[in-house]
Amino acid sequence: MKRFLLILSLLVSVCAFSQGSVDRFVRESIPKPNPPRLVNDYAHMLAPDQLQELERKLVAYDDSTSVQIAVVTIDQLNDLPIEDVALSILRQWGVGGQAQKDNGAVLLVSKNDRKIWIATGYGMEGSLPDATVKSIVETDVVPNFKAGNYYRGLDDATTSMIHAAAGEYKAPANYRSKGGSGGISLGKIILGFIILMFILNMFGGGGRGGGMMSRRGYRGFGGPIFFPTGGFGGGGFGGGSGGGFGGGGGGFGGFGGGSGGGGGAGGNW
Repeated sequence: MKRFLLILSLLVSVCAFSQGSVDRFVRESIPKPNPPRLVNDYAHMLAPDQLQELERKLVAYDDSTSVQIAVVTIDQLNDLPIEDVALSILRQWGVGGQAQKDNGAVLLVSKNDRKIWIATGYGMEGSLPDATVKSIVETDVVPNFKAGNYYRGLDDATTSMIHAAAGEYKAPANYRSKGGSGGISLGKIILGFIILMFILNMFGGGGRGGGMMSRRGYRGFGGPIFFPTGGFGGGGFGGGSGGGFGGGGGGFGGFGGGSGGGGGAGGNW
């Protein structure tokens, strides 16, 4: 049992290191825009008028509903998982009109990797479940991107997301998911490990007084298991419920604060 828990501890440490690499990549390569914008075309996939039109649409939607959809294009992922990069953007930028509602989503495109991912905030997972997001990616984004119609793909996808948030989205009658590209974020992996460790402690910790939680880690089964500094908020795995409002950028007041737990789906073209 000690060996098993040691392996779990090592896996948690590896995942924590990997997530730290993702967060560092986002901080250094995809910093929070200033002035703030909802459409951030770092890969230059849109014409200026297309970027402005998409920005106007999403700003108007934010103004009327407080739901924020951020579109981000980048050149490459540097071999990092796109689902983790998208989630890190959502958290670090604080995408969402209201921090308490976590009502934001990030549509991330990696041009050279030919990958797309939509990450949803906690408050959007009910109206934008993974299956709906997958349908939007496969029916709106992928066909248009394959044809080189990047603006059409992003415009159609964000319109479908808006309809879904209002409970008005229906997948095409002939739609069948192709499967795949439904990655599991590192945060979910870590959470699964933690749940497993608690279960093991409940049923196998007798005779030595079970286990105990301390500020430095979980002590049970004969040794400590260390968690990432800051837990699931603030740095490593959580929290961008900060963000505050900044100056104007094309009419957009700024990100209101939001976070997510790894919901979403993606694909490639």
